[in-house]
Amino acid sequence: MPLKRELGLRDLTLFAIACIVGPRWLSTAAHAGPGSLLLWLLAAVLFLIPLSIAVAVLTAKNPAAGGLYRWTHADFGPWHGFLAFWTYWVGIAFWFPSAAMFYASIVLEPLGRSGDRKWILIVSLAMIWLALGTNLVGVSIGKWTESAGALASWVMAALLMMAAWLVWRRVGVATSFHVLPSAHWETVNFWSTIAYGMTGIEAAAFMGSEMRNPGRDMPRAAWISSAFITIFYVGSTAALMVIRSPDQISELSGLAQVSTTAGNLLHAAWIAPAMVLLVLLTAIGQFGGLGSSVSRMPFAAGADHLLPSAFARVHRRWNTPYVSMLAFGVLASLLLIAVQIGDTMRAAYQTLVSLMVMTGFFSYIYLFGSAWKAGRRWTAVAGQAITALALICSVAPTDEIRNVGLFELKLLGGTAAVVLTGWLIYRRYAPRQTALT
Repeated sequence: MPLKRELGLRDLTLFAIACIVGPRWLSTAAHAGPGSLLLWLLAAVLFLIPLSIAVAVLTAKNPAAGGLYRWTHADFGPWHGFLAFWTYWVGIAFWFPSAAMFYASIVLEPLGRSGDRKWILIVSLAMIWLALGTNLVGVSIGKWTESAGALASWVMAALLMMAAWLVWRRVGVATSFHVLPSAHWETVNFWSTIAYGMTGIEAAAFMGSEMRNPGRDMPRAAWISSAFITIFYVGSTAALMVIRSPDQISELSGLAQVSTTAGNLLHAAWIAPAMVLLVLLTAIGQFGGLGSSVSRMPFAAGADHLLPSAFARVHRRWNTPYVSMLAFGVLASLLLIAVQIGDTMRAAYQTLVSLMVMTGFFSYIYLFGSAWKAGRRWTAVAGQAITALALICSVAPTDEIRNVGLFELKLLGGTAAVVLTGWLIYRRYAPRQTALT
C-alpha cells in the first residue's frame, strides 16, 4: 500500500522547523555563556546552510521514502545505506529520551520535582508514547501537530525577546556580553551540541514520497526554515542571558527558571505558565516530526528485504508504517531506562546527548558524501569538516561528569554496539535481499 502525498510547501516548511527547533539547546547555550552566540552563527553558516543545500539537491534527485537510506544506498551500496540508516535511526532513539528528560524537567519545575529522577522517568516515557501514538493515525492528522509545534516556537522566540527587552529597560542586563566563546576543556563537548542543534532538515526529506512536489518545495522549505532557525537560536539565547546570568541557568530547567525570573521582574506571573505551554507544544511537534520521519527509513529497508518484512507494512486505515514506529518507541524507552544506571540524572542526560551526537553525526559523513557525488563540492567539504569536529568534541566530558571512565565507556561501548548490531542485522538479511532481487 503506497504512502499518501499530504505535504505541501507550507506543511513541509513547518514540518522542517518542528524537526530542527530544540528549545533545550537554548538553556545549554545560555549556560555556556555569551560566546555561544558566535557559535550559533558559525554553525548556521558552516553547517546548517550546507546541510540545507545538500538535502534539497538530494531530495530533488531521489525523493523516495527513506531519504538518507535511499541516497546512501544508491551512491555507496546496500551495506553503507543500511549503516547510514541504522546509526541515524539509533541516534534519534537516543535523542528521544534525552529530549523527553528535558521537557519533563520543564513540566515538573513548577511542582518542585524537576530533579526527581523517578518522576522524570515516568513523565518522559509518557511523552514518548503519547507522541508516537498520536502520529500512528497518519500524516493528514500528524502534520497539524508539527505545524502547531513550529508556530509555538515562533511565539516562544517572540515572547523571550520581548521579555528580555522589557527586563533590560527596567533593571538592566544580567550578563556581561562578549564575542569569543570560552576555550575551557569543559566547554568542548558543547561545541558538538551547537552543531547538532542545527540538524533536522534532513528528517523532513525522509518524507519524500509524501510530498506533493518535492523537487520544488524542499529547497524553498529548507531556506525558509534555515533563516528562522538561525534567528530563533541567536535571539532566544541572547534573551535568556539578558534576564539571567549563565551560571544561574540550568541546562535541564533553564527555560523555566528564566521565565519565572522574567515574570517576577515584570510582575507578569503568566509568563512562566505560558512558556511551559509553548515548550510542550514545541515538544509535541518535534516528537511527532522526528518520530514520523525516521520511521520511513526502516520502512524503506524493510521493503528492500534488509529488515523483517513487517517493517514495510502500512496500516490499512492510517497509511503509516506502524510496525517501524512501534519498534522505534520500544528502543527509545529501553535506552531511557538503561542510561539511568550508575550515574546521576544530570550525567545520565549528558551521556544521552553525547551518544546521540556520536551516532547521529556518523550518518552525515554519508550524506555529505552523496552531496559530493551530486556535484556540491564546497557544500560537502564544509559539512564534512563540521561533522568531523562534532564527532571529536562529543567525546569530551563536561564538568558535571564525575565518573569520566564510565562516561567514556558508555560512549565507546554504545557506539560500538550500534555499529556491531547493524552489521549483524545486515549480515542476517543481506543474502535474502540478493536472492529476492
